[in-house]
Amino acid sequence: MGSWELDSAVLLVVLDLVGIFVFAISGALVAVRGRLDLFGVLVLAGTTGLGGGFLRDVLIGAVPPAALADWRYLLVPVAAGLVTFRFHPTLGRLERPVGVFDAFGLAVFCVAGAVKALDYGLGPLPAALMGMVTGIGGGMVRDLLAGQVPVVFRGELYATPALAGAAVAVGGLEIGLPLLPVAVVGAGTCLVWRLLAMWRGWRAPLPAGPSSA
Repeated sequence: MGSWELDSAVLLVVLDLVGIFVFAISGALVAVRGRLDLFGVLVLAGTTGLGGGFLRDVLIGAVPPAALADWRYLLVPVAAGLVTFRFHPTLGRLERPVGVFDAFGLAVFCVAGAVKALDYGLGPLPAALMGMVTGIGGGMVRDLLAGQVPVVFRGELYATPALAGAAVAVGGLEIGLPLLPVAVVGAGTCLVWRLLAMWRGWRAPLPAGPSSA
């Protein structure tokens, strides 16, 4: 049990910080495209990078949330926001690679959220849902602050790959498979599904008929 706890703690921190960085870049890009000042860029970078994990921690009772208890969780989105603010013309031209990084962040966050939820005693289904919430939460907050309908409600296959990746990770851990390969397969499931959806233009069903004015 001690080995599991140590490995889980280390993996969670790594996954969280990687996911925070790539999501914070996507939030900062939304801010600079909206002509926000440096403070606005940092706010959107922080809320995008930290929102999903913050919501997860509050819901599972992991308080204070990691974003408030560990200085690294605050430093990473600030660094991502400053880098984006300084180099946003270059990053803006890399929209497709940034989309890939966003998909990677979604993949690592959904697994990190599911693993942490299991650590805190949630059952398989709630843990998978917490993984999905961790992956999509920051982006939803970003879009709302930017005055946009969240991307998960606009037909993008975003939440479904996150839920699938989290479910794969939870299922593997529940049957006793080692943590690292389970995390890799779970994240890979989400990542491949999301990238294929972007590449092939797959979308969730939308209401039929003309849209309202």
